[in-house]
Amino acid sequence: MEVVPAWAPAVGFTLLPHAGGFLGSNITKREIPTWYETLQKPSWCPPNWVFAPVWGTLYTSMGYSSIMQWIKLNARLALPCSLILVSFSCQKSFVIFIATCPGLVTLLLTTGTATATTASWYNINRTAAYLMVPYLAWLSLASALNYRIWKDNRNKK
Repeated sequence: MEVVPAWAPAVGFTLLPHAGGFLGSNITKREIPTWYETLQKPSWCPPNWVFAPVWGTLYTSMGYSSIMQWIKLNARLALPCSLILVSFSCQKSFVIFIATCPGLVTLLLTTGTATATTASWYNINRTAAYLMVPYLAWLSLASALNYRIWKDNRNKK
């Protein structure tokens, strides 16, 4: 008798990263028109409308990558890594938009965790690791953007 239906991990891993994104988006929606819009941003800062579809795509990619690891490893590594990444994603939104300071440290921790996850998955399932590369690229952009925003606005209250 199977306790967990075969489809449950696929649905769970796909939705899990989106849970963090949903929580984060609820935080950011309130702060964008008030605090974030007052900040000086570099010319290469993506427009606000880009963030939701990019993060949604990246969360789906992370989830699918986790499913691939689940199948290969029977969840020994996939679930903890996914939970850690979702946790950091939620914290990032909190730090950036509620604490009203750049979340550079949180972003660097997230990037480090995502890099370690990708590297550890590479020898197990290369496709799963490659699915993490766009996430790493976006985190790198987000880290550079947060640093620049912090640098350009550090004298603001």
